[in-house]
Amino acid sequence: MEYQDYYKILGLSRNTTANEIKKRYRQLARKYHPDVSKEANAEEKFKKVKEAYEVLKDPEKRKAYDAMGADWKQGQDFTPPPDWEFHPHSEASYQAFHQSNFSDFFETLFGVLGTGRRWTRTKFSERGQDQHSRVTIHLEEAFQGTTKTLTFQEPILNSETGQVNYTTRTLRVKIPPGVTQGQQIRLQKQGSPGIGGAPNGDLYLEIHLQPHHLYTIEGKNIYLNLPVTPWEAALGAKITVPTLGGSVDLTLHSGSQTGQKLRLKGRGLPGQPPGDQYVLLNIYIPKPKTDQQKQLYQKMSELMYFNPRKELLRQL
Repeated sequence: MEYQDYYKILGLSRNTTANEIKKRYRQLARKYHPDVSKEANAEEKFKKVKEAYEVLKDPEKRKAYDAMGADWKQGQDFTPPPDWEFHPHSEASYQAFHQSNFSDFFETLFGVLGTGRRWTRTKFSERGQDQHSRVTIHLEEAFQGTTKTLTFQEPILNSETGQVNYTTRTLRVKIPPGVTQGQQIRLQKQGSPGIGGAPNGDLYLEIHLQPHHLYTIEGKNIYLNLPVTPWEAALGAKITVPTLGGSVDLTLHSGSQTGQKLRLKGRGLPGQPPGDQYVLLNIYIPKPKTDQQKQLYQKMSELMYFNPRKELLRQL
């Protein structure tokens, strides 16, 4: 009988990892599956790939196979060593080689000869791979919800060559109100197509919010730096504040300070519960432009003596 070089069949080296073996098997199984490939000998190649994977995916069988050495060549006349024995320790390995329909080489090493079994076409199916993409939206769209038309490149496996080609795909996606930065929207069965009747994979869209000229975002909460005048902060005032849902009136209490944070409950991004909008006060000092304005500042300094560095100087 002929020696089967399972590593050569999969196109791998002997020191390859288990993950690399699994990945390569999936590639070749897709390429040579009789339901997909148009090659004349696809069925025979698929059989060899499946047999090679059956041995190399199993740590016990792979170890036993490797123990024969690396000097054997594919197709070389082969006789197992006189002392060859394979005793699987796991039930999975035992069932695997007693349920196989592989070559005489495989049966001699790992199975039972003379069973009369023949390889039959195995129904191969695999769920399509998940795809990931990114969609950029404005903050107002995140607040109200929107519909986007996305165009992206989708990988398609060429069943004849095994190469991956790309085709352009267009998809209209409804984005619900209240999405946040980095949130993923799952679109079921919009990923890569499955094989052998298996379902398509899913498409995951990651939300990216464009920077806004007024607001900053943390989760569902919105932050706004609000400029106020010294007299509004000192005397108190009712001022108009913009929010994503429209303008609202905000009451400033007498003695408000720069850096003070005021909360507008429920005025952030919608949700259960909705986020809040936080208003950060920033007192702006107008520059005096007339003599009268300068005199006003001078009088204020005389009537309201205040040294903001008083505590700082005490520590010197």
